[in-house]
This record gives sequence, structure tokens and C-alpha cells, in this order.
Amino acid sequence: MRRPWFVGALLTGALLLAGCGDPASGRDVAAPLPETTHQRAAASPTAAPSPPPTTAPVVLYLGDSLAMENQNVLGQELRRDLRARYTSAPYSGTTLCDYLEGTGERSLVPDTDKAAALVRGLRPDVVVLQFWGNSWGYTPCMDGITYAGSRERYLERYTADARRLTEQIAAAGGARRPAIVWVLQGPDPMTPERVRLVNRVYEEQAAASKDAVADAGRAVSLASDRYTWTRHLPCTAYERAHPGYCTEPGRGRTALHRDDDHLHFCLAPTTSTPKPCPVRSPGILRLAREITRAVAERTGH
Repeated sequence: MRRPWFVGALLTGALLLAGCGDPASGRDVAAPLPETTHQRAAASPTAAPSPPPTTAPVVLYLGDSLAMENQNVLGQELRRDLRARYTSAPYSGTTLCDYLEGTGERSLVPDTDKAAALVRGLRPDVVVLQFWGNSWGYTPCMDGITYAGSRERYLERYTADARRLTEQIAAAGGARRPAIVWVLQGPDPMTPERVRLVNRVYEEQAAASKDAVADAGRAVSLASDRYTWTRHLPCTAYERAHPGYCTEPGRGRTALHRDDDHLHFCLAPTTSTPKPCPVRSPGILRLAREITRAVAERTGH
């Protein structure tokens, strides 16, 4: 989903390509994730979220190219801190409607990896959803509705899709309805107000269905201004103590984005094939740690 900034804001915002550089060794990149299987189970759309599990939680992670680049590091954090059983199925360039059942050929996600299908097969305790809010020509299930074209129609549609996705996940979970954690996004350099409004959709949906949010976006934002984009932030104590995470130790700051990509957090060069980020990237670790904290809080771990 990543495109160099000079090719234009439209392609950058589209999130179509999520490729990072060639895989590199290192303890901070988890092993390849196992393939999933899908099994049918009874569904009840009105079931409440299941109580916190007493054993290691089962976590399912869905999303767009931000989730694509994050997925291995998030898995690493969840397994280490919560001993979680973890599966991810992100698709670059997607939006909420791509994971809805019934979207057919207009979706970028195959039927086997729709949110409800994966919930029926994996029986997760938590479903983590991370979406930047794509609405371009690359997301046909949005039916041409874009933020630039009509902010009102975009938010109305996005709100409806968030509700439908919640309902489908709940129905697929049945008596073991999984909790949903909506990941709040970081600042958008092109349309700052859009991200604020999308995050509000997530917060309102989580409140309505008694689910949760993970404000991961705050971890990659200025302390003084949650919605103003920045390329660098001051290094944390952890980043200063771990080589590679504080990218400019002499200046006490670390890079969140590459110079040619104002949106993604992987510091490796782009490739044409979407894949998890293969290098240490401070922004990705910050996001993953906040998501892990929210999952731990939700599951009681």
C-alpha cells in the first residue's frame, strides 16, 4: 500500500500497497503466522461480549496495510505479554466493508477471510480491528463514496459499516461473542480532521456495543497535539536503551516514518508485495504495545 510521497497524496492515502523491504533477521520479527481453518458454529447476533477468559486469550487481528505491516510485531507482543494464541488476516488497501459478508466481487477480501468466517472458525476471545478509513477507487465496496466527495455520506456509510461489522462478528460468535477492540488512528498528514471523525465513529460504536478502543494513535502523536502529524518524536526510555529504536540518539528523537512515506510506520523500503515490516520500526512497536495493553485490559490479563 505504500507509495512514495512524490507520486501524489491520492496514491499515498489509498493504502493500496503495504510492501516493506526484503525480510531481515532479528528477534523483533515474529515467525510466519499459521494458516487458519474455518468451521461453522451457531450464531446469535444479540449475544453480549463473552467474559474475560481464564486462560491465554485467542486474538484475531484484521485490518488494512497498517495492520499488514504491524502484524508480526503485534503477535510478538501479545504472545510474550499475554501468551495469546494469535492469528492475523490483514489485506492492504481495504476498508470496513471489505470484511463484511455479502460483498461478493466488490470486496478485496476473500470469503474465507471475512471477519465472520474467521470468527466461526477460530472462536477468538478478542477481534482487533485497525482501519485507516480507505475510500478510494481501490475500495470498490465503498460504492464510490469518498471523504473528499462528501464528508457526510462518507461518515454515514462508515458508521453503518462499523455497526454491520460488529453485528456480523457478534452473530458469528454466538454464545461466545468475542470482544472487539477498535484501534484509533494516528494523525493523517493530508486530511487531519478525517481521522478525528473516523476515530469518533470507532469510539461511539465501541460504546454502543460495550466493546473497547485502543488509542494506539496517541502513541505516535505529539504529546501537545493529538492530531497534528509529525515525522519524529522524542525517544522513550525503552527506545534509548535498545539500539535501532532511537534512530537519532544524538538528537534524542526517533523517526516514525520514512522520508518518502508520510503515512506508514515501517522504516524499510517499499516493495510491490505486501508483507509484514522486516525491520525495527519505533512507530510499529509503539502501536503494537498500546494494542496489547488494551487487549490485556479487556481480557483481564
